[in-house]
Amino acid sequence: MLQSQLFTKTIKQKPKGEKSINAQLLIRAGFIDKLAAGIYTYLPLGLRVLEKIEKIIQEEIDAIGGQRILMPVLIPKNNWQQTGRWKAFKELYKVKGKEGREYGLGSTHEEVVVPLVQKYISSYKNLPCYVYQIQTKFRDELRVKSGLLRTREFGMKDLYSFHRDEKDLNSYYEKVKRAYFKILKRVGLRKKTYLTLASGGTFSKFSEEFQVATPAGEDIIYICENCNFSINREIKKNYPKCPYCGKKNFRQEKTIEVGNIFKLKTNFSQPFDFKFTDKDGRKKLVMMGCYGIGAPRLMGAVVEVYHDQKGIIWPKEIAPYFVHLIQIENTQKLNKTAKELYEKLKKHNIEVLYDDRKDSTPGEKFADADLIGIPLRIVISERVLKKNSVEFKKRDEKKVRLIRIKDLLQSLNF
Repeated sequence: MLQSQLFTKTIKQKPKGEKSINAQLLIRAGFIDKLAAGIYTYLPLGLRVLEKIEKIIQEEIDAIGGQRILMPVLIPKNNWQQTGRWKAFKELYKVKGKEGREYGLGSTHEEVVVPLVQKYISSYKNLPCYVYQIQTKFRDELRVKSGLLRTREFGMKDLYSFHRDEKDLNSYYEKVKRAYFKILKRVGLRKKTYLTLASGGTFSKFSEEFQVATPAGEDIIYICENCNFSINREIKKNYPKCPYCGKKNFRQEKTIEVGNIFKLKTNFSQPFDFKFTDKDGRKKLVMMGCYGIGAPRLMGAVVEVYHDQKGIIWPKEIAPYFVHLIQIENTQKLNKTAKELYEKLKKHNIEVLYDDRKDSTPGEKFADADLIGIPLRIVISERVLKKNSVEFKKRDEKKVRLIRIKDLLQSLNF
């Protein structure tokens, strides 16, 4: 991508009203634009990051048998009434059509997925079944804050599993845990993440949250000093001692919740009378699990964890581009060499943002590169071109090296 062709520009000043680091840096670097409180547009750079995170999520959920679908956002009132959540779900956006029918905007999709899957499953031979979507959701949050971490419109991967019995549910639940940790490792957050016991809210008695430790976190969790078991603030009073090792010493950490998983059991199959016939001919309620993880929330959490005073530091697998190629002077020879290098990188399937701008100073280009946070910066100038070389610098390092152009491709394998 030619940086001169990006319609977005970087911003020097902090955006007004944004206290969180992720909102400040993502807006300044041209990844997102704020339309209103809790509502953001994903710009070209931001959409590339978001799509890479979604791709990672899809690959890991597909690997444990998930089948991707796409459910509607507009959900009829009757479906919500079936589970009692038309009145009970306080954050539900409600709309009325011209014909007088009422709908809720999808904030969660149990009311859709249960009657959907019910149409196709009637026998134990059809179970287990795993379906998921990556969909936009809406919640009428009273207080939106922290940039992408708490919004009114947000992206979510929600996976639903359907089982013959609790044993099968428990087995798949553990598979999802492992898949989530793989996702978090690939986006660069695994070492910062705690699996945390939490209340199940309207879904179940208990759930487990994937909490990322950061001083900017909006949640507080308690971590056992002895075995690293963690529990969130709302149910800490039920556990004066660690349920795993019996110790009483807990430390506090500020965290960001990026995913959660629930054993729904029959809480949603029962309202829809969703039953299957077992091998003995008996009718039984289907057991269910629900598993959510938000790509935008992951994106915001990564920025909170990986940044410095100059800007974002993207992990390699989700960076908008892998290489930021920066041309300093504007001479005929340099233009030719830089363009040839740009085409060569593209030919080898290396994602590259080429700063070919003619009206920006070297200082402005370097500042923008640090703010945007692409993993590798390659600078080409008349001085280094005389040595048939380029300047080579990783975003998370201070060291600048000279690499001969003929050795550059080999140097990119890190």
